[in-house]
Amino acid sequence: MRHRLDSKGQREGKLIDYRVSELRVVELLDGLCEKMQDYTLQKIDSKTHLWTKVYNWDNLTTNKQEARAYSKDLSSYCGRLLEETEDELSDLIKEGSVKVGGVSKVLCQDLSKHCTQSGSSLQVDDDNEGSDEL
Repeated sequence: MRHRLDSKGQREGKLIDYRVSELRVVELLDGLCEKMQDYTLQKIDSKTHLWTKVYNWDNLTTNKQEARAYSKDLSSYCGRLLEETEDELSDLIKEGSVKVGGVSKVLCQDLSKHCTQSGSSLQVDDDNEGSDEL
């Protein structure tokens, strides 16, 4: 916000720390849901489903079309969830409550309570298991 110059050429205006700025929030959230397209749902058994990262779609052993559909569903769901929790998430980021790389965790686990962490994968909680979006 220090974009104005006074008559002496000195910047004037309020200086906002980047860590608590709106610009930082936008940069952190920009592209978050597109990154969710790198994940797909893996069924472990009749009650357990894990969202796992796909590093190479060509080497996928399950039905690729189904895996891509799950991936697209997750990305769409992320967008809706982000829209619903945007203000609260923005406040947490500005407060410094969100660790580096932790936006997805805060969004899925802390704010929405839809997921639990299982190793490097997100596990869909039983209450949400039947949901089309997940």
